[in-house]
Amino acid sequence: MNKISESRGKKTALITGAASGIGYQLTQIFARHNYNLVLVDNNEEKLNEIIDEFPQKFGIFVKIFAKDLSIPTSPEEIFTELQQASIKIDVLINNAGFSTYGAFNETDLTLDLKMLQLNIGSLTHLTKLFLKDMIEQNYGKILNVASSAAFQPGPLMAVYFATKAYVLSFSEAIANELEGTGVSVTVLCPRPPASEFQRTAAMKDSKIARIKRMMETETVARIGYQGLMTNKTVIVPGMRNKILTESVRFTPRNLVTKIVRSMHELKKNR
Repeated sequence: MNKISESRGKKTALITGAASGIGYQLTQIFARHNYNLVLVDNNEEKLNEIIDEFPQKFGIFVKIFAKDLSIPTSPEEIFTELQQASIKIDVLINNAGFSTYGAFNETDLTLDLKMLQLNIGSLTHLTKLFLKDMIEQNYGKILNVASSAAFQPGPLMAVYFATKAYVLSFSEAIANELEGTGVSVTVLCPRPPASEFQRTAAMKDSKIARIKRMMETETVARIGYQGLMTNKTVIVPGMRNKILTESVRFTPRNLVTKIVRSMHELKKNR
């Protein structure tokens, strides 16, 4: 499919990081709710699997972009192609992101800069590009995926935690600016799933990677979708997560930082 043929009455959701994790679960949820989909991920193979399955299974249109959003030109390229195809985005899900692990002076600078571009730069860029049309049509929803990491500093993941703090602050600020426009902004702040830590090989032996009963991505996505549809601004899934994020407000900052450092440190061999 080279052109979108939107069914009458269907809205379109653009989801980044759509091939795995929370992004893939959101892709399924929006498909079940009869949204056409524009999916962005650098995993072209998985995107092709989705486009082969979802149109027939859900009766929707799916357009894919196999792009790396850590490349600064990618958001503009996506926006331009959609504009040329007269594809209107009603819901924007900025989910794509990644983390690195280690002391800042030891992590790879190239990866740190790519993380900043993906977690902050492209999220901001896509929001800027699609927001104007949403305001003009008096309707739109934006979901930015942050993390519980947004609420405190994160030694040994310093850049990642800082990027998520930006996403939280940015989302809350523009949500306030957009009141009365018909456009809502929601920020989702889950605890990272255990699988996400395991994918960061260096973290597999850290204390936090061994925490049991982390929330499944399917549950996080469902809570995020429900909050987005009811125009919530900040969503912190799970009672334990809510308590932890609230407790940070009343705990001395240096103590919070030391606790986070302790959780990220590797298990010592005995």
